Amino acid sequence: MLQIREVTKRYGGRAVVNAVSFDVQPGEIFALLGPNGAGKTTLIRMITDILRPDAGEILLDGVRVGGEAKRRIAYLPEERGLYRRARVLEVLTYYGQLKGLGRAGARAAATALLERVELADWADKHVEALSKGMQQKVQLCATLIGDPRVLILDEPFSGLDPLNVQLLEGLLDERRAAGVTVLLSTHQMGKVEQLCDRALMINHGHMVLYGSVTEIRRRYAGHAVEVRTHEPPPAVEGVEAIEPRNGAFVLALAPDATPQSVLRALVERGVPIESFAVASLPIEDIFVKVVREGIGLDHGRSGAAEPETARGPAA
Repeated sequence: MLQIREVTKRYGGRAVVNAVSFDVQPGEIFALLGPNGAGKTTLIRMITDILRPDAGEILLDGVRVGGEAKRRIAYLPEERGLYRRARVLEVLTYYGQLKGLGRAGARAAATALLERVELADWADKHVEALSKGMQQKVQLCATLIGDPRVLILDEPFSGLDPLNVQLLEGLLDERRAAGVTVLLSTHQMGKVEQLCDRALMINHGHMVLYGSVTEIRRRYAGHAVEVRTHEPPPAVEGVEAIEPRNGAFVLALAPDATPQSVLRALVERGVPIESFAVASLPIEDIFVKVVREGIGLDHGRSGAAEPETARGPAA
């Protein structure tokens, strides 16, 4: 649905987004990751046609973003903004009209969304009377009104209590089931692991990771397995090191060992195994490692490096 092709944006001769390419599929929740100043916001502003790229192209359903195409894209920025002295229902009706709905249709859509986020009783209140979390939900309704095909959400969980986090997750599941594409920019790595199918990470404007979340986690775990058992497992043949992690044990395997051979050896030693799986590293640990070590960056050239991690599978 959404295609970004060799997109570059420069300021003062410096590329803040450098030859970035990726696809986002219908019904997919896609994570856009990177440290502060990596170029994420600039990239989002180009996707929403707020900025134009200096090179490359951005396509929605095969059509360049701009004009009518951008009406199908909705953006929830990290910096929120609502008309504080207007009434909630009127604010949402206005946004619906901006997205092409007639006034009656916009009002009906706004009413339905307020009911969905449990704010129907606040429809006639002024925005400034709402708590920060409630205003966040109104802003979310403004993003969802008009049934966009692509949702771009920048730190959408910020300021929400656990109940409203669950409500937002439910809304995302509903949109995913309806074939809506979701581009999620967040520093909450747990949400990336929980919600996202694939991820792109940029650093200093360059692509440094791209692929399925599961594959990225396994790729950085190395040749290892994770075993959950009551006590530390013995160092059986094929195991080079054992490290406790989150109530389990990660076994680093010798180059010629296989998970199957190690499992067999543990069973033969009578180890009471609760679970056994190929190890995967938390996305947060990978994020820190990639940024600190500059993985995927070629500091000696202006162009982006093309290691395996930056050119991972597109599906």
